[in-house]
Amino acid sequence: MNIFYNEKGVGDVLLAQLELEKPKETMSESIGDITVIKNVETQQIVAFNLFNASKYVAVEANGEVELTEELIEKVQLALRENSVELELDVDLSPKFVIGHVIKKDKHPNADRLNVCKVDVGNETLQIVCGAANVEANQKVVVAKVGAVMPSGLVIKDAELRGVPSSGMICSASELALPDAEEGAGILVLDENSVVGQPYIK
Repeated sequence: MNIFYNEKGVGDVLLAQLELEKPKETMSESIGDITVIKNVETQQIVAFNLFNASKYVAVEANGEVELTEELIEKVQLALRENSVELELDVDLSPKFVIGHVIKKDKHPNADRLNVCKVDVGNETLQIVCGAANVEANQKVVVAKVGAVMPSGLVIKDAELRGVPSSGMICSASELALPDAEEGAGILVLDENSVVGQPYIK
């Protein structure tokens, strides 16, 4: 689940995205202060907009909103107050974490891509990476599935040239770090960085 808020650009509306993949066809239904967006085929709610959001939650963000237990509880209460039957099941684990590249292999179908196995603490991810400077034994920043990049890009499970990829190994420019050089490759962290810990800019 991702939540966005931009009072100047959109108004006092909380935009909640429940599914990463947008369905082919959607329909919307307004119930009180909430407009739910459903997948026409499955009738599942894939997103909702909470209007007059400041009546229910205090949000100061301009863009992506950090998810906390308190925020989720207040949004859940707003859903109930507006008679929307939806139980929020939210993963609050950090989406930007420190990873350790434990293996790097050439992509079987693309000269400039590599298939990396990356330990992120509680699991090992397979990530296809196109950076020329990626190597085994590096500590790196990993954007996990569900992460929202500074550019607005949402990280999803993907298949690149026939190889599944779950997440992204980030460059400094992709993380919008100050003085980051475009095309400089992935950001390599100090070897003392702790695998699995949240990455804080």
